[in-house]
Formats: sequence, structure tokens, C-alpha cells
Amino acid sequence: MVMVETVIEGSARRYPAPEPTRNPPIRNYRRNAVDTATIGASDATWMAERRAEASGALEALAMPSTRDEIWRYLDLDFDPALGSARVEPGTPGPVDSVVASWTGRTVTVVDGFVTDADIPTVAASQEPIGLTRGDDLFTTAYTALSPGAVLLGGDLLASPLLVDVQATGSDTTFPGVHVEVPAGSDAAVTVRYRSTTDAESTVVPTQTAHVGANARLSLTIIQDWNYRTRALGRGIVELARDASAVISEIGLGAHLGRLHLDVDFEGDGSHAKVYGAYFGEEDQTLDYRYFMNHIGRNTLCDMFLKGAVEDQALSVFTGLIRIEESGQKTESFQTNRNLILSPGASAQSVPNLEILANDVKCGHGSSVGPLDDEQRYYLTSRGLTTERADRLQVHGFFEEVIAVLPDTGIAEWVRSRINDKYVTAQEEGRV
Repeated sequence: MVMVETVIEGSARRYPAPEPTRNPPIRNYRRNAVDTATIGASDATWMAERRAEASGALEALAMPSTRDEIWRYLDLDFDPALGSARVEPGTPGPVDSVVASWTGRTVTVVDGFVTDADIPTVAASQEPIGLTRGDDLFTTAYTALSPGAVLLGGDLLASPLLVDVQATGSDTTFPGVHVEVPAGSDAAVTVRYRSTTDAESTVVPTQTAHVGANARLSLTIIQDWNYRTRALGRGIVELARDASAVISEIGLGAHLGRLHLDVDFEGDGSHAKVYGAYFGEEDQTLDYRYFMNHIGRNTLCDMFLKGAVEDQALSVFTGLIRIEESGQKTESFQTNRNLILSPGASAQSVPNLEILANDVKCGHGSSVGPLDDEQRYYLTSRGLTTERADRLQVHGFFEEVIAVLPDTGIAEWVRSRINDKYVTAQEEGRV
């Protein structure tokens, strides 16, 4: 077991950031509170202008490589086939157990297009956050080629929402979901990504959120693409004064699954809890890059991710806590724990701190190792088989994250999926 634990209080030490550059701060973009919308190329002048700008920039951008710091662990040896981006949705997939058990309202997004919704649709007259050119191939392609973002806000957030995002074919798709939580409001949104066929595809999903002053957001992201999908996701959450968010991400599918998440603590007193659970098998690569940017005073963040890999799977966690000079009285912590279940699997855990203020409390912890032999011995001494003992260890390892998921049905589904993955690997002799 390799462990690293660091705690810093009242420190002005500076640590190199894993990202020398990043997209412009989202606080500079115009926004308005809308109910829900799918924005197409002809919906607004600003959209056409942004598309034209991004299309021009796209031609000059190359595929990211391992020479780029933010892509150093990923060998993107494939053609994203941006020219084959969908212009209309495919056939929606059947209702699965997650959708069937959902008791709230749902929105169905197929290949980036809204095909069904329990909520009304209205037009947006101004640009929401997240529709930005960015500075890499995939964020630029999203702006140039996406059919638009599903916009959720206002009274529609009075009850929990499930956004069922589907990919149906082999084309490259660009689904987008934006949540606008008005000041003083509560919202709970689950975004579930899935494939409805076994086709090889590339998906560039984007989910963004603005949480207004003294508002609260629960955002759950479930990545469940098929194993022939390359998913290169982007997430942005912006917190205003005294706003709070609980962000949970579950990573289960995709041959290559990446989530680059930025959380901007812009308002004084804003705070967030960020949870993650991921399970990689076969030759999957699951890559998580989390950037917590503390701008306001008295902000608070607790980031906690757990993952397991088996077979020849690779997981990567790169976390950065950045505290600006304006972010005095901040408390921010990140923890990443990883289980290696097979000799051929590997996990990279890279926590980072960049502190520009001198009155803060920050810490990070990381671990990578196998199942605990002492726990196995204890459980087997109580009459359990080795296989059953190891299953209980895996179950208990993830429970800290799964237990905080806001929807009990989703939580039970995640437990079942992880258990099935591990039990199947045991039965096939892969762990």
C-alpha cells in the first residue's frame, strides 16, 4: 500500500499546477434563467456567431497528445470523426431499469437532441455558460457542432429531474446539459449517460451549472456508456455567494471515459462536496481531472473519490486545489483511494495544491493498493469463504460514496452494477 497524506495550514507555499492554462472563467459569460430549451444553430444570433468562431478555430487544432500536461496519461490514437457529427437524433432506446424506477420528471436526450420531456420547452434569448470555444479540440468541437444545451432552471427544478442522455450509433455526438439554479432555490438533477447499442462511438458530453446566491444543487452524473465508446466529458459548476453543491460522479462504462470537472467557488461563503466512484475492467481507461478554484473568501470544499480496477484497466485521478489571493479563510481537502484487483491493472493518483493565500487550511491524501489481507483473514476466520470476504471488502470500500447518492434507487442500482462486475470477474478467474 502506497499512501501520501499532506495537511497545510496557514501556508503560502506554492505547488506547481497540473494545468498551466485553462478556459476563461465562466463568470464572464452572459446567462439568463430559463426553464428548459434545446438551442439550435438558428435560434439566436449569438449562437451562430459562436458556431462560426469555433468552426474556424477547429480547423487549426490538432488532436491532444501525451506531450500536453492535461492529456499526459491518455494515448488518443483514434480519429474523432468530427465530420460525421449527428444532424438528427437516432431511434431512442428502450426504457431501462434506471428510467423505469425514477419517480420524478424526466428529459430524454438522444444523440444530443431532446426527444421527450415531462417539462415544457422554451427558447433562450441569451447565451448560457458552458457554450464556450475553449482551447482544445473537443471543447471547440462541442461549440461548433453540438445541437445545443438542454437548459434547466426556474420552477422546473422544484422536484428532482432525470436527464436520460443516450447515444445510438457510430457517429460523434455532443450532448449538453446546463442547470441554472435561481438564488435561494433548491435543485436535484441526475444526468445519466448510456449507450443503446453496441456501436463504436465518440461522445463529447458537457454539463454545466450556475448556482445562484444562497441556492443549493445536488448534481449526480452517471457514466454508463458501452465498452466501445470514447467519452471525453467536460463539467463546469459555478457557485455564487453562500451557494452550495453536492456533486457525485459514477464511472462504470466506456472504453475511454474522461471527465474534466471545474468547480469555481466565486462567491464568499460558497461550499461544495464532491464525490466519485469508478470501476474499471477489461482494458478500460477512466480519467478524472478535477479542478477546485477558490476565488471567494470563507469557501469550503471536500473532495472524496474511490475507484477500483481489474484486468488491464487503468484509472487516473488528477486533482488540483487552487486558492487565489482573494480566497482567504478557505478550507479545502481532496482524498483519492484506489483498489488494484488484478496484477495487470494500474491506478495513477496525482493530488496537487496551488495556494496563493496565507490564511487557509488545505490537505490531500492518496492511496493505491490491493485488498486488505488482514480484513480477509478476519472475515474468513468468521466462516466466510475467501470469495465472499473479498466481495464484502469491495462492497464496503465503495459504500462511503454510494451511501451519499441522493436517490435511493440510483444508489441501489450502482451497488448492484459494481457487485456484478466484481462477482463476474471472480467467477471467471480474472481477480
